Amino acid sequence: MKAAILTKPVPIEENPLHIGDYPDPVPGPDEVLLEVLACGVCRSNLHVVEGDWLSRGVPAKLPIVPGHEVVGRIVELGPGVKRYRKGDRVGVQPLWNSCGYCEYCLSAREELCRQKHITGETVDGGYAELLVAKENHIYPIPPELSDVEAAPLFCPGITAYHAVLRAEIGPGNKVAVFGIGGVGHMAVQFAKLCGAEVIAVSRNPDHLQLARDLGAEEVVDAKTGDPGESLRSRWGGMDACLVFAPSSAVARQALRALKPGGTLVLGVFADVGEISFFEEKKIVGTVIGPRSEMQEVLRLAAARKVKTVYDVFPLDQAQEALRRLKEGSLLARAVLVTR
Repeated sequence: MKAAILTKPVPIEENPLHIGDYPDPVPGPDEVLLEVLACGVCRSNLHVVEGDWLSRGVPAKLPIVPGHEVVGRIVELGPGVKRYRKGDRVGVQPLWNSCGYCEYCLSAREELCRQKHITGETVDGGYAELLVAKENHIYPIPPELSDVEAAPLFCPGITAYHAVLRAEIGPGNKVAVFGIGGVGHMAVQFAKLCGAEVIAVSRNPDHLQLARDLGAEEVVDAKTGDPGESLRSRWGGMDACLVFAPSSAVARQALRALKPGGTLVLGVFADVGEISFFEEKKIVGTVIGPRSEMQEVLRLAAARKVKTVYDVFPLDQAQEALRRLKEGSLLARAVLVTR
C-alpha cells in the first residue's frame, strides 16, 4: 500500500515523511482491515513526526505511519468479527485499543487505560491506504456525514466534547476557549450546546471570525494585551477556561481569567505556575474520551448540531498539511484523502 512513513523524527521542514510503499496490514482476531477514505491531521501527529515526545516513548516504534482520526470502509474481516460486514463505513479514533478489564476500562474511562494502544503512535495509523482496527474500537459512520466531515470528529470532536464535560458547565456560565483550531472550533460549539456564553481567544483574526461564525458571543484578540486580565475586567472572570493552545503562557492567562471557584481545563502540556489556594480554582486535564461519548459526538454531528471545518489535502501532501498546521495557516483542520 501507499503510505506516509516516518523513519526518523525531525522537524517538518526537513521532510521527515516518505511517501512510498509499505507492507499491507493483515487483520488478526477481532480486527478489521479498512480502506482508508479520509484521515484528519492533528497537532499530536506533528509532535510525533518532529520527535517532541520521544522522551515519553512516542512514537513507540519506527518506522511508523502517523494519523489517528480515520474514516474507512471495511474490506476484510479478521477471525471472530461478528458486528460488522464488508463494505461498512466506520471511524477510528486515537484510542486504538484498551485492555477491557482494568479499573479504567470497567468504569467507562478507557482512555486512561495503562495498556492502551494509540493509533499512529504505538500502532500504524491512517496516513495510508489501508489500516487495521479493532472491532470493539470502531464506530459506524452515520449516512448523513461525508468521509471528510466525519474524520475530524474522531479527535477534535471527541476531545472537545470530553473537555466541555470536564468543565461541568451549563446555562448562564461564561466559558473562554483559548486556541480556535482543530479542537477549539469544536469546543465553541459543544459549549454553546450546553447553554454557556462563549468567548473565543486567539491571536489569529481568521480564527476569531470562525469562532463568531460558530456562535461565540464575544472574541478577544490576544495580540492586543493579556486576555486573562481582559476577561476578568470586562466580564468579571470566567466560570471555565478551555485551553487548546500549546503554550504555558496561555495556560497562565487562562488561570488568571477564572473567577474564584472556576475550572481550568487543559488539553495541552503546560506549566500553569503558582496557584492561589484561597480562590478554590480547579485545574483538570482532558484527553479524548470514552466510546460512549464518541457515539454521542457522532449523533450530534449527524443531527447537524455541530459541524467540522476543514481543508482537504491528498495523501502525498501530508507534509504540506503538517507545515500549514505548524505555521498556523489552517483555518481549523486538515484532512487527508487517499483518492
